Amino acid sequence: MKKQETIRKTGDFIRNSATVKVISIGVLVLVLLIPMAMVSSLMREREFRRDDVVYEINAKWGNSQTVTGPFFTVPYRSYFRDEDDALKYTLRYLHVLPEDVAVKGQLDSQVRYRSLYEAVLYTAELEISGSFALPDLARSSIDPEHVLWDKAVFSVGISDMRGIRDAITVTCDGEAYKAGPGLKTTDIASSGVQCAIPLSPARATTPFSLRLKLNGSQELHFIPVGETTRVSLASSWPSPSFNGSFLPTRREVSDQGFSADWAVLHLNRNFPQVWSGNNYKVGDSAFGVNLLVTADIYQKSIRISKYAVMFIVFTFSAFFFSEIISKKRVHPIQYILIGLAVLLFYVLLLSISEHLNFDLAYILSATAVTALITGYSRGILRNTRFTVTVFGILAVLYAYLYIVLQLEDYALIMGSVGLFLVLSVVMYITRGIDWYALEKEETA
Repeated sequence: MKKQETIRKTGDFIRNSATVKVISIGVLVLVLLIPMAMVSSLMREREFRRDDVVYEINAKWGNSQTVTGPFFTVPYRSYFRDEDDALKYTLRYLHVLPEDVAVKGQLDSQVRYRSLYEAVLYTAELEISGSFALPDLARSSIDPEHVLWDKAVFSVGISDMRGIRDAITVTCDGEAYKAGPGLKTTDIASSGVQCAIPLSPARATTPFSLRLKLNGSQELHFIPVGETTRVSLASSWPSPSFNGSFLPTRREVSDQGFSADWAVLHLNRNFPQVWSGNNYKVGDSAFGVNLLVTADIYQKSIRISKYAVMFIVFTFSAFFFSEIISKKRVHPIQYILIGLAVLLFYVLLLSISEHLNFDLAYILSATAVTALITGYSRGILRNTRFTVTVFGILAVLYAYLYIVLQLEDYALIMGSVGLFLVLSVVMYITRGIDWYALEKEETA
């Protein structure tokens, strides 16, 4: 009998002890991390699916474009002696960059849809002009007599050739030349267009101009090949992100679009105006613009999901203190169901936001989950005051999370202040509870 009494008291202690209950709730929170990981995986899967669809659209229209050049590729003879001491030569290529480059561009943007997803596309009309000054090779290792200036090739690097819309005509020193596909070498760019334009060492400068009409998607970049490179872009897209190695010297952004100017000197980059071979990575100096989609529902959903543990802890805390005050017990299975309801919010938000505005999806999801948990708490606690308290806590939590989501730059300080206030409220409410007396009362 004494052993049975001990077992009974131990069972009562486990069932009624506040300390054991807190530990149990902590274990349940850890258990709920498993379905939370599944929800996060679902979000990433939907994001990857979106990226795949956008990639397919971009691939057919034109991927992000990078314009390199123009530049001249000039062959020269490099002499050497073979094993028999016979004098032979091989052709190498000298890359000559322009003295100055000016680019004036207009980006006509549009949004294309496939199923639930959208892709940002653009057509860029670029006017490129400038001039070349032939280099003085007297101090270099290249003999000027070995350079084949009459075999020079005018080249422009274009990262995605599928985006070229119109034929390209280059005007150089007053004469027009039709450009064809392909580059003489891939030392500077991997793809592009070229045309044979003979150069004359007798001319001090050689002016040029051309027009490019390119299809692209999301990003447009330039490589600063001139001693002075100036780029001016304008577009009706309202949310640009200026990125790359150089920021604009001037920019204006409004709901009607943006305009921006860049000015880059050859001293700002890590490659010279003349060289031979592929010793330099000119792509590291790229700069340009990214046409952002501000309403990225997947990034927002992933950001919100990081607060899931906090929501579960706060919701469980509300029920735990309701237990303590109302003397009504909540079973661990009921805690699990409440936690799953909290996690359901993220699934609802993701699925609804794929069809409706994100803000509306947030309101609908938060309302549905709040109503579900509030109704369930009414059935568990059977107390209107505690039910209203649970409703109020959930409403404040979802409103607070929405505000944090909008204030992206201040999310950390808002989160810190919010946690401080919550802890302050909990400490104030529980300041009069005698936990030792409570343990004795529950085990009596």
